[in-house]
Amino acid sequence: MNFTDYLTATTPFLLDLALLILRVALGVCFVIHGLGKLGIVGPGNMSGFTGWLQSLGLPFPALQARVAMLSELIGGALITVGLGTRVAAIFCLIAMIIAATIGHKGGGYLITNNPPGNEYALNLAILMVVLILIGPGSYSLDHLLFANR
Repeated sequence: MNFTDYLTATTPFLLDLALLILRVALGVCFVIHGLGKLGIVGPGNMSGFTGWLQSLGLPFPALQARVAMLSELIGGALITVGLGTRVAAIFCLIAMIIAATIGHKGGGYLITNNPPGNEYALNLAILMVVLILIGPGSYSLDHLLFANR
């Protein structure tokens, strides 16, 4: 292997390892956000999230709050273990598109803006698209259960 190979080449092992790292980091992130909406982690809770959605003028804020929480909690858990990865990523993608376009509307891009911008939600949405396109990788329950069948 020459020097330029180290700069440009990859292997199936490295790609699968990268996908495992990506899935676990993103999946855990979504689970923690879902737990935050339940009041288990951080200062938030479901009533506060519901009230915020209501203040944005969204219809059925209690239902939407629960759908968002379940998308993050269940979708994140499934992404973490790599089961139904692409479907789970679609649900998380939808939640992040809504968060970026409605929840952080008027905040610009940077999350440090006041009000906070859509940087975080938008980047999570982009990473969900990457996961949907590439798939879960070999180190996943999807691969273990469904590959070569």
